[in-house]
Amino acid sequence: MNKTITFRNMTVDDLNDVMEIEVHSFATPWSREAFFNELTKNQFAQYLVVEVDHTVVGYCGVWIIVDEAHITNIALLPEYRGLKLGEALFARVMELARELGALRVTLEVRVSNERAQNLYRKFGFEEGAIRKQYYTDNMEDAIVMWVNL
Repeated sequence: MNKTITFRNMTVDDLNDVMEIEVHSFATPWSREAFFNELTKNQFAQYLVVEVDHTVVGYCGVWIIVDEAHITNIALLPEYRGLKLGEALFARVMELARELGALRVTLEVRVSNERAQNLYRKFGFEEGAIRKQYYTDNMEDAIVMWVNL
């Protein structure tokens, strides 16, 4: 059976679904209030969701400040990982960043998250630096990755 896959801007009405994804994806999930503020108060923030058969199964956020974009987060429900949905969602966000004038994109990724690093390398990201003890849940380092668009 074919599934309908759609990408669209995240709205406040998506927050219950986003919080479900968040708690299944991160040791220190963002709060509902943080997402609410991103959607309603942060003029630099853009968030997209991916839906499968009208159910939100993933999201990705980016801040676009002048000509630089910063990926804030990307996550999918566990049962939708490994299906290329994250890659498709990330491609949409990169396209959005380019459309909104970004000349380069940056992000942080856990040193242990090789799956995510491999995804980012597919889009041309390269390692730029290490942020020591960046993640507060276990003090893991983050790799800063960059790509010029």
